[in-house]
Amino acid sequence: MKKVYFLQTCDTCRRILKEVNTDGFERQEIKANPVNVAQLEEMYKLSGSYEDLFNKRAKLYKSMDLKNQTLSEADYRQFILDEYTFLKRPVFIVDNEIFIGNSKKVVAELKNKIG
Repeated sequence: MKKVYFLQTCDTCRRILKEVNTDGFERQEIKANPVNVAQLEEMYKLSGSYEDLFNKRAKLYKSMDLKNQTLSEADYRQFILDEYTFLKRPVFIVDNEIFIGNSKKVVAELKNKIG
């Protein structure tokens, strides 16, 4: 399976989608089509952590003062389901591997995987 979750209004997502060959990928824009429970569970199985999938750079993270709270995995899961902006993006799933976020290392690993 090849799938990418992204946000169309995110400049970084758009740049990465141009850099990476996404032929054959199912594309899901998360604002128009939010992640559902089954999709999040699949991402969790591949990543092993809801916190790894959670975007701590989101404006809402700061405005809700979440950094000063102790959040559980269940909290991270619920925040991602409640608000698309809390999903770290983009998220690429290639076969049984997951690539989360936009760090240079993650993008390089993704490019190596898909060629």
